[in-house]
Amino acid sequence: MTMSLDGAVAIVTGAARGMGAEHVRGLVAAGARVVATDILDEEGRALADDLGDAVMYRRLDVTDADAWDTVVAQAEEAWGPVKVLVNNAGIVMFGPIESLSPSDWQRAIDINLTGVFLGMHAVVPSMRRANGGAIVNISSTAGLQGYANLGAYVASKWGVRGLTKTAALELGPDNIRVNSIHPGPIRTPMIDGVSLDMVKSQPIPRVGEPEEVTAMLLFILQDATYSTGHEFIIDGGTIVGATVDVPDT
Repeated sequence: MTMSLDGAVAIVTGAARGMGAEHVRGLVAAGARVVATDILDEEGRALADDLGDAVMYRRLDVTDADAWDTVVAQAEEAWGPVKVLVNNAGIVMFGPIESLSPSDWQRAIDINLTGVFLGMHAVVPSMRRANGGAIVNISSTAGLQGYANLGAYVASKWGVRGLTKTAALELGPDNIRVNSIHPGPIRTPMIDGVSLDMVKSQPIPRVGEPEEVTAMLLFILQDATYSTGHEFIIDGGTIVGATVDVPDT
C-alpha cells in the first residue's frame, strides 16, 4: 500500500534553505503542492519562484499560534485541506548548562519543541477534513542520545520524539500517521563552523546530504503506511556504537 502525494497539500517549516528547501523540492517532484514557510523571506520567495505554481511562500514564526492558523487557512483556501505537515524548523544553541542563558534555553525550546506542538495543533482539523494525512517531525540523533554543550537542543529534540509518540496514539483513529526523523550531521547551514571530526569514526565516514534526508521523508510519507509513532534514523551509523581498537598481544 502506498500514499499518493499527487495533488496533496503540504506545509513545510524552515523551508527557505538547507533540509527544508530540499524537502520542498522533493515533495513537488512527487506531485504535492507545498506551502513553504520560514522567516527568511528573501530565500523563501526565491525558492517559490524557482519551483513555480506548485509552491507558495508564507512567512511563519513557528512560535506564533495565530500565524499557524493563518497559514493553514491560506493553504486550504488555495488548494484544499492539508494532507502533509513537515515540522522542520529548528535552531541550535551551544554552551554548557552552567553558562547557557535562560533566554537561549527558552528560545530553543520555543522553536524546536513548542513550534512542533503548535504546528500539529493547527493542522489536525484540516487533516481530518482531508480524511487523514501524515505528519513528520524532524528531530535529531540528539533526540536519541546526549551531546555535551547542547543541553537545550538535546532537551528539545527528545521532547519532539516523545510528542511524536503521543500524537501518533491520539491521531491514529483519524487516519493520521505521525513519525519522527533523526538526522545525524547533515550538510546544512546549521553545522557551519562546527568540527565534523566525529564523522570519521562513523561506519559511513562522511557528512550526510539534505537530499538523503528527503529520500527518507518521502519513504515515510509514501511507503511506510503501516508505521506511526516511530523514529527513522539517518545518521551514517553515528549512534550504532563505538569501535574499540584491539590491543597488540
